[in-house]
Amino acid sequence: MPSLIDIRRRIRSVKNTQQITRAMKMVSAAKLRRAQERVVSARPYAKLLQQILSDVAAALADDERVSELPLLAQRPESKIQLLLVTADKGLAGAFNTNLIKSSQLFIEEHPGAVVEIEAIGRKGRDFWRKRDLTVSGEYIGLSGKVQYSDAAGIAKKAAERFSKGEIDAVYLINNEFRSVVSTNLSVKRVLPVEIRAGAEPVDFIFEQPPAQMLASLLPKYVEIALYGAMLESTAAEHAARMTAMDAATSNASDMIEKLTLYMNRVRQASITKEIIEVVSGAAAAE
Repeated sequence: MPSLIDIRRRIRSVKNTQQITRAMKMVSAAKLRRAQERVVSARPYAKLLQQILSDVAAALADDERVSELPLLAQRPESKIQLLLVTADKGLAGAFNTNLIKSSQLFIEEHPGAVVEIEAIGRKGRDFWRKRDLTVSGEYIGLSGKVQYSDAAGIAKKAAERFSKGEIDAVYLINNEFRSVVSTNLSVKRVLPVEIRAGAEPVDFIFEQPPAQMLASLLPKYVEIALYGAMLESTAAEHAARMTAMDAATSNASDMIEKLTLYMNRVRQASITKEIIEVVSGAAAAE
């Protein structure tokens, strides 16, 4: 049976851990608020860009030059670039684990293709760097403060490789933010760009040829897709860490309560034992 000193030391250790988890929860809550604002601000822009692409494509429905655009080229997917967006830190529940498992499942579902990982985040980089798989690029420290220039650089690299025929498709795996307690694991194809047909063609007056406009919009669409995914991932990470730290704080409270009850029982047993020894000694002295 542990002594009272050991139990008190254990309670003190758990209380210290609880203070850390409570502080981490508050920090994540503050960061989540800012990250959520950025996500909400970026979503309308991405949606509008998608609509503009659809409208321009509808205006070019009968133009054969559209199929010649490099970012729309459809090829057999023999070599795939996988953009994996994970966190740089842990202590976020199953946030990183689910992303890594999803990337493993993706590779299993494409047995005939050569898959290269573009790791955005330390956790995904550390996992795949130890496996027999090509990590074509790694980007660490971007989730702290997501910048459009960083996302544009990664997207530009992927678009150039796709245009040159070095890869046949680009897929993106990330967590999309829904709410504090809900995220959505997303696996989507970024290249070749899939343009959704508009409901009704709109008669626009273009200041420049529509084909030229579409060619300039496609790289921007890839950049916005990756930038939005990184913003979503950052917000989802803070939400997951906030939830995990809240659960850890509650578990620490339960453990402190159980240890305190156990300590009281040990102390009561010790006092009872001492009383029995005193009474027994007094009876023996008589």
